[in-house]
Amino acid sequence: MKYLCLLAILLLSAPAYSLHIIGGVFSYECNGGGNYTFTLKMYRDCSAAGGANFDNNAPFSIYKQGANGTYTLLTTILRSPQVIENLDPADNPCATIPPNVCVQEGIYSFNYQFADWPSTSSYHISYQRCCRNASISNIETPSEVGATFTVELTPASQALCNNSPTFNAFPPIVICVNEPLVFDHSATDAEGDQLVYEFCSPLLGGGQGGGGGGGCNAVSPNPACPPPYTEASFVNPPYSPLNPMGGSPQVSINPLTGMLTGTPNVQGQFVVAICVKEYRNGQLLSIIRRDFQFNVAVCQQLVNAQLNTPGLVSIGPDYFLKTCYDLEIPFQNLSTNNSFVDSVQWEFDINGNTEFYNSWDATVNFPAAGQYEGRLVLNPGSLCNDTANIFVEIYPDIVANFGYDYDTCFAGPVSFIDYSAILGAGQISKWRWELEPATIDTVQRNPVHVYDMPGTTFVKLEVEDEHGCKDDTTRAVVYQPVPSIILVKPNDTISCAPATVFFNNQSSPIDTNYDILWSFGDGEQSTDLSPTHIYRDTGTFDVRLEITSPIGCYTDTTFSQLVRILSPPVANFNFDPTNPDNFNPEVNFINKSIDAKYSDWYVDGQLVAQMNDFAYTFPDTGRHEVKLIVVHPEKCLDTLIRYIDVTPKVTYFMPNAFTPNEDSVNDLFVGTGVTRGVTDFNLAIWDRYGQKVFETNKIDEPWNGQVGNNGKLALAGLYVCVVSFTGPRGEPFNYRGYATLVR
Repeated sequence: MKYLCLLAILLLSAPAYSLHIIGGVFSYECNGGGNYTFTLKMYRDCSAAGGANFDNNAPFSIYKQGANGTYTLLTTILRSPQVIENLDPADNPCATIPPNVCVQEGIYSFNYQFADWPSTSSYHISYQRCCRNASISNIETPSEVGATFTVELTPASQALCNNSPTFNAFPPIVICVNEPLVFDHSATDAEGDQLVYEFCSPLLGGGQGGGGGGGCNAVSPNPACPPPYTEASFVNPPYSPLNPMGGSPQVSINPLTGMLTGTPNVQGQFVVAICVKEYRNGQLLSIIRRDFQFNVAVCQQLVNAQLNTPGLVSIGPDYFLKTCYDLEIPFQNLSTNNSFVDSVQWEFDINGNTEFYNSWDATVNFPAAGQYEGRLVLNPGSLCNDTANIFVEIYPDIVANFGYDYDTCFAGPVSFIDYSAILGAGQISKWRWELEPATIDTVQRNPVHVYDMPGTTFVKLEVEDEHGCKDDTTRAVVYQPVPSIILVKPNDTISCAPATVFFNNQSSPIDTNYDILWSFGDGEQSTDLSPTHIYRDTGTFDVRLEITSPIGCYTDTTFSQLVRILSPPVANFNFDPTNPDNFNPEVNFINKSIDAKYSDWYVDGQLVAQMNDFAYTFPDTGRHEVKLIVVHPEKCLDTLIRYIDVTPKVTYFMPNAFTPNEDSVNDLFVGTGVTRGVTDFNLAIWDRYGQKVFETNKIDEPWNGQVGNNGKLALAGLYVCVVSFTGPRGEPFNYRGYATLVR
């Protein structure tokens, strides 16, 4: 893919001695006779105005390695860069490098004649310089460490006057985050020696602690310090010399080809060192180390081939579509940016022939199920192009079908048979039967189902193959047999006339579309599904039920002596005395009922007894309701109500003499008796001269022997007493008598 790259990392400025080194690599050429040309290609970040330039009179130190691990300085050669040039990315109309990205290459080259050559010792040529960019992500304290660029001239290489390999291409300036990296980091060897590539560690040197001090801590030590050199400390986890950038998949290098691949997924700046080892006939001749800073930035695609259709899955530039026998597939072109797309070409390999479509969108008619490949190419033949690969797999058609079978005249199970098929290779793996709205079967391929109700049921079968392709079909299943057994449940089979019996028809399957005929045994019939019938006569009755299905199947059953209707009970009772009163309130009740097993006696609505005969004392006079409810052994009821009048009677007696002499004995004249309910009472007393000496309307007020009960003493002698009042039921009472007053 081609990209418009937007760099999202800041390249910070710093003091003149720092923030400029981004890599370098040493190589050598043998001129013969111990004379060598050494070349250092050094790279610096030129985006910051305050960054240091390439060193003039840069010190290159040559050391000879001793047998005991010591190093002898032979000389230090001062050189300025012969060439300084900006490294521009390859001309590409689909990529734009941000203006703040600047990389320069400085090339130092010098010759040296070795006096002791070929030697059995190695020579080391080194240059050290501070400092690296502070924004580097994968090594510790990057702004406080520099770099060592060195190459070892081994005895084996001297003996063969060998030339070192040289890298073919400059690494990419910007790498896009979350996009695949593919870069050929290979080298060329003049003698055709075997080259092996690997990640290795960058070397530190110069400007330790940020460039302060002298010696090895100088900005550019002169002379360069001798080997061995310290390797960079990586921020671990997640980084290490062999995993300098991470990524998903992790950035790696092919040891045989030098191809650098992977997908960086973290934005930032990363120092990466790649060593190429040179072998001849299995002998290691040299190791060339390139140290370089990779910039991983957020990039925006300039032309991006994208498409869509239902079910399409994208993985990077590849699109995968797996569909269930959809031979006509519309592909929608969603590519961006349209203003940079001059032409579009769709290509599909159909049975060995390539079919082309030049429209923006494409609808492809595939001939049959199978696997097909295609691609969408933007700007074909142009440098600014992009391609999306299309992989289509069309699965064979799946067809749902089924049949069913049952005994049409007698109720029983319905057997369903699956006739579904795949029109090609494959097999059905799932069945889903909707036998009734609330009955789902996902277990059996050929289920058996019993329907409780007759009628037309729409049964649905859905099948699914191993690829998830589905089809379904719905059929109307007509189920109208007669019941295999006629079941009738009356709410009562023994009762008393008149008896109301509900016949619950529990036969299955039946509904109102069936012809129903009931014969109740008493000459009456009904065509209701579950009828209610009234038996008015006593006796034992056979009940017959006939059922005919809508398709003409017939069945019947006679239930012999199903219903027995008995004579109802008759409630009756006598009582004695027949005219009770308040002086004789107890009444005996004698049960005269017929066919009664239980008796309940109620007086004025209150249950007072549950026995045949009983005695009851009325607490008050008046008219009382007495109700007898009798229950037949079969729970039939009868009720009799009678009313009993308890007569209220009154009595009144007057004394014939009294002695009002205040001795507290017989001092008052007052009547006595049972007078409850008496009204309009009047008592009048006259002397023998016809004078009224006392009168009262209060039945309990006595005469005290004084005229008008008010101080004047009545004379001793005979007095006439007249009493009148009205009884409880309005009857008049009049009494006349004599009373003798004794003093």
